[in-house]
Amino acid sequence: MMCSRINSDSEQTPDELAIQGEICVAGSRVYVQEGIYDEFVKKAVEAAQSWKVGDPFDVTTNMGPQIDKDQFEKVLNIEHGKSEGATLLTGGKPAADKGYYIEPTIFVDVTEDMKIAQEEIFGPVMALMKFKTVDEVIEKANCTRYGLAAGIVTKSLDVANRVSRSVRAGTVWVNCYFVFDPDAPFGGYKMSGFGRDQGLGAMDKYLQVKSVITAVPDSPWY
Repeated sequence: MMCSRINSDSEQTPDELAIQGEICVAGSRVYVQEGIYDEFVKKAVEAAQSWKVGDPFDVTTNMGPQIDKDQFEKVLNIEHGKSEGATLLTGGKPAADKGYYIEPTIFVDVTEDMKIAQEEIFGPVMALMKFKTVDEVIEKANCTRYGLAAGIVTKSLDVANRVSRSVRAGTVWVNCYFVFDPDAPFGGYKMSGFGRDQGLGAMDKYLQVKSVITAVPDSPWY
């Protein structure tokens, strides 16, 4: 279910880390073009550190707790990211003395072979990776066994069209993210499942296909 976001030469600031990261289309792998990479990292860290983690019923809270103790401990087990060479910029530890709260976490210096780039953490953890060319980022984005969703941020229509055609994901958002419509089929490629929800494609789940073959007197099978 792992998702990728590709930010290409855009002044747009990083999106918020929503829903505790426990969502199948969370943008956990973020590819940023080298020309805006340093500024993007700076703004991403500032955004993460400004978030209020706490009671989800408090309207001023940005992020609530993980769903249970097992998930809380699983998300915090990210030491392998540092041991593989990634750099932890912020977060990576509990956000409170009690409860299953975790600080929004950002890694840089991440490569595609690392576990945090290949395995679905399903928590508030973001891996930031740099790219130079469109060909390079397409290859990197496809370098995973998952393919549920992806997003592209770019000022170029040609880049948007090329990347959206080339990235192997069931949903590709362009200059937006987490936008759904009942008429738009939703489902993944590769290990992100099969079949589609919503849209006409979802009708297949409720249909039985039957083949009836009838021989007529003039046919060779009669």
